[in-house]
Amino acid sequence: MRRTNIAKFVVAAVAALFVSSGMFAQETLQLTLEDALKVALSENNSVKVADMEIQKAEYAKKGTYASLFPKVDFSGTYQRAIKKQVMVMAGQEFTIGVDNTWSAGFSAALPLVNAELWKALEITGMDVELAVEKAQGSRQDLIDQVQQAFYGVLLAKDLYGVYKENYSNAADNYKNVKGKFDTGLASKFELLSSEVAMQNAEPNMHDAQNNIVLATWKLKALLGIDLNQDIECLGTLADFEKTVSSVASYENTSVENNSAIKQLDIQSKMLDKTNQMQLAKYYPTLSAQLTYNWIAMAENFKFSEYKWNPYSTGVLALQIPIFAGGQKRNELRKTRVQQEQLELQREDAIRNLEIGVMQVMSSLETSLKQYTAAQKTIEAAQSGYEIAKSRFDVGSGTLLELQDAQLGLLQAKLNLNQSVYTYMTLKSSLDKLLGVNQVMNK
Repeated sequence: MRRTNIAKFVVAAVAALFVSSGMFAQETLQLTLEDALKVALSENNSVKVADMEIQKAEYAKKGTYASLFPKVDFSGTYQRAIKKQVMVMAGQEFTIGVDNTWSAGFSAALPLVNAELWKALEITGMDVELAVEKAQGSRQDLIDQVQQAFYGVLLAKDLYGVYKENYSNAADNYKNVKGKFDTGLASKFELLSSEVAMQNAEPNMHDAQNNIVLATWKLKALLGIDLNQDIECLGTLADFEKTVSSVASYENTSVENNSAIKQLDIQSKMLDKTNQMQLAKYYPTLSAQLTYNWIAMAENFKFSEYKWNPYSTGVLALQIPIFAGGQKRNELRKTRVQQEQLELQREDAIRNLEIGVMQVMSSLETSLKQYTAAQKTIEAAQSGYEIAKSRFDVGSGTLLELQDAQLGLLQAKLNLNQSVYTYMTLKSSLDKLLGVNQVMNK
């Protein structure tokens, strides 16, 4: 038993030594908004998937371009005559052929004139362009999400600071009232009232602290980093107050740069090329083929005695489409219907985006007014609280006045932080709608 206790003591001492030396301590990752965007654009899985889509489109494009090069194949066949063919000539029957026929050789085919293939190559090039634009759209969505999540963490931190300060003020008031109560300068009611106010302020502080953890988890998920990694978002919402006061409107509110509209435009061009490709099916095609083979025929399997005879052929093949049951015409009609559908979808998309822009712009103006009002209110609330506290300290003011002033100051600070957060999140959404949040893109 004694040896066991000694061993436990040694293990505990060694562990404590390692912890104190920092070997087991996890370093906290400090991030600014710019750092968070860089990490997200390199580590987020949605961005990685979008980049893989570009690679897939590139490979598909290269595969289609391979159709322009000669196609070379090697083939080998063996033919066994189960029953030989009989030929009749002048009343006499002759058996022709041999039991075993072997052949092997190379063939090469090359399209010389094929308008349909050329149009298909142009479409695959646009597939890459569409994949790139989709990746751009994914990045813009991610930038918006990361910015809003980062602002959420800063809001949670600021709110925790406000509630903590409110709790500290309530605790100071309680100590002050208790001191007066002990000397007979305050009533029992005032003591209980200040104690209740202090106790009521504590849960809000703990709840705000928990909100920091929840907001940080959300940000970690967007950044694509380990949820157990400790991070610290640097700065406060006050750092963005200059943006709130300087950005009141946008000069250009066109949605033509929105990624969804750009994707629809690329799809429209692809349908135009598809229509041209369908028309190209009516055009003649010309191809060339070259073969070089060896053939051997024998009645046995004595390979060493086989005589391999080479032969080669060259072919120019001209194909003129005449009739295919109306297939090409119906494919053209189908493509034209798709073009009409896409045009209607584009009109709806632009209309919905413009409505979204107008809604966000209106909300931005409202948020700016709320911020301006909150700035004025917080100055008055701070002065009111200091006056009420001074009056209560000298005995000319009541506890109720002090608590009302404290509540007003709390609400004013909450309103200010909330107005800054609302403005910055709305600005982030508007930047995404307008397609201008590309500063951090790779």
